[in-house]
Amino acid sequence: MRNMMLLINPFSGRGVTKHAIGNIISQLCHGGYAVTAFFVGEDSPEQLAYEHAKNYEALVCVGGDGTLSSVFSGIIRSGADVPVGYIPAGTANDMAATHSLSKIHAYAIKTILNGESRKLDIGLFSGRYFAYIAAFGAFTSVSYLTSRNAKRALGHFAYVLGGVAEATAVKAVHTIVEHDGGVIEGDFLFGGVTNSTSVAGFLKLDPDSVALDDGLFEVVLIKQPLNPADMIDILAGLAKHTYDGENVQLLHSSNVRFRFEEDVAWTIDGEEGGSHREAEITNCHRAVNLIV
Repeated sequence: MRNMMLLINPFSGRGVTKHAIGNIISQLCHGGYAVTAFFVGEDSPEQLAYEHAKNYEALVCVGGDGTLSSVFSGIIRSGADVPVGYIPAGTANDMAATHSLSKIHAYAIKTILNGESRKLDIGLFSGRYFAYIAAFGAFTSVSYLTSRNAKRALGHFAYVLGGVAEATAVKAVHTIVEHDGGVIEGDFLFGGVTNSTSVAGFLKLDPDSVALDDGLFEVVLIKQPLNPADMIDILAGLAKHTYDGENVQLLHSSNVRFRFEEDVAWTIDGEEGGSHREAEITNCHRAVNLIV
């Protein structure tokens, strides 16, 4: 039998019941794996993956996007080259949406047992790895400022409520953006560096225009609307998933540097990313393996 590390975050999303954990372990064992379970507690997902992933032939993560991101970080730091399976148990589950992974445990396990390992790009933000997004501005603080109880009770609706409340108070940030193609300067409500097609349900990118292993990020910039026509243009772009207008821009770049006039708060894969006056983000090409 092959050895599998099962890493479970019982605090993600609506939580993972003992009954569900038992079913997951049983199905993975029937699939031919000798499973060892690790629970997030005193040790973070990153630390658990860093210490143990190299001893297993596969690692399965049960949790949300932040848990998966932390697991990827631990694997990269350890130098392990282990394929990662993902059983989504978070609130937004953007990584699952991007990779067409089912939120139903039985189907997710079927993918893990029968799927293929795919190389993915990972981001490096000021020394910190991330799986799918680093962003600032409107909507970005919703995930880590929304209480865990609210997330469990309301699910994705908690993000929507929080986003609406935040958008009414957010102010644009004067930003200089250096990317592979040049330099852009302006006042932006939102800036996101992504390797995903779905971000918190409000930002969708065309899968045909996004490659997750090409060494390039998708950089989305939303300008400060100066009048009602600008706002309509922004909302239309978001609704139609088109980002080639004057107010909403989409760039492709392997390296991005942001410079601000003050410290600006960031979110990294739905978790707090600290405040930075300058941030450099680098693409780590095909750095991890995800079973899809």
